[in-house]
Amino acid sequence: MFIKEAKGKIIKDSRGEKTIQISLTTYTGKFICSSPSGKSTGKYEVSCYNKDGIKKSLLLLNEFCDTLINKNFLIRVVDDLMQVQVLIDKFEKNYGKLGGNVTYVIHGVFLKAAAQEKQKEVWEFIFDDVNKGKTPVMPMPVGNCIGGGLHSQHVKMRRPDFQEFLLIPNEEKFSRAITKNIQAYESARTLLRTKAKNDESAWRTNKPNEEVLLILMQIAEKYKLRIGIDVAASTFFNGKFYDYKNKNLDRDRSEQIDYMSRLIQKYDLFYLEDPLQEEDFLGFKEILESTQKTKPITAIEEKTQPETKPELIRSRNTLIVGDDLITTNVQRLTQAIALKSINSVIIKPNQIGSILEVKKVVEICKKKNIKMIFSHRSGETMDTLISDLAVGFQAEFIKCGIMGRERLIKHKRLMDIEQTLK
Repeated sequence: MFIKEAKGKIIKDSRGEKTIQISLTTYTGKFICSSPSGKSTGKYEVSCYNKDGIKKSLLLLNEFCDTLINKNFLIRVVDDLMQVQVLIDKFEKNYGKLGGNVTYVIHGVFLKAAAQEKQKEVWEFIFDDVNKGKTPVMPMPVGNCIGGGLHSQHVKMRRPDFQEFLLIPNEEKFSRAITKNIQAYESARTLLRTKAKNDESAWRTNKPNEEVLLILMQIAEKYKLRIGIDVAASTFFNGKFYDYKNKNLDRDRSEQIDYMSRLIQKYDLFYLEDPLQEEDFLGFKEILESTQKTKPITAIEEKTQPETKPELIRSRNTLIVGDDLITTNVQRLTQAIALKSINSVIIKPNQIGSILEVKKVVEICKKKNIKMIFSHRSGETMDTLISDLAVGFQAEFIKCGIMGRERLIKHKRLMDIEQTLK
């Protein structure tokens, strides 16, 4: 891969905020990659940009790009991105940090160029490296239907404390799954009687958390969907209590753990993300254990399942998902697995600023049977690399919203990939 030209620039994301884009020209074509930006960011995420801001990052990026001109790279597998990372490390040692968003787009654009050189799609380039000999399977969408928390903080009215109210289909085809999510999304608008949307194009509402969950259950029953929530508990944890502003009440740690466990049972939650603040590995463990505890078979179940004895008990299969807890970080993921804190993890490539690190996270998840949810950010671009990464690394789920231009293009990319698998 001979580099003819490389250049970075600042563009606007879906929130109208500045982010980074890079273009790379080789003898096989011109490739572009841009980075999303998070609003709800974990304490342990890498910094998005240089400490002096995005303009300094752009200046450094273009200086780094100049060092790439007329260089040749041989990138045959994902791990060969280390050739680029070695140059990044050397450059940063002398000139300062580029930032996670910047290093992510450098990795991403080189990955796109490498795939083209091999005459492969990006997902295929990754898949043939890390899943060779297997049959690719499409991820299921995790769709943000109704929003609250930081994603709706520009709203002057009250809003749910939980950040996302999610719909998760269980279909054989991605195209069928996303169609059901879109239909359910439109149904939610009618029930909420709103046209207002938040940062991720989820519906805005002033209803409290459990009223929203009741609406979500109603929609899910109609369209045969599973439901979940991204609590994003760190965003309303004040250091001692979980400060529920919508209902004007505080919960301490034990009350929050109990409340989350009761929500799982009461609303049959399939998915629960960041139910506690980002330091509480043992609290996550308690919630996960509560889903694995058994409960008595009900009288209705006894009648409909006569072969099941009343004294027998069963457990619930809920995804307890770490995002701010893990921040796509190998060390934090390893700690969470050792403590049995989670059974699922959010993977956000720009959160760690390295596709090489993403690959390490994926390898651990597969080895330890941790479900993977590749995720967008609230400030998105028209880049679709996340779709290819989810399929290439064979994630069970992808979380990229339901509606909105920057979300729909990722769905389209996934449906295009699905078509090639037939």
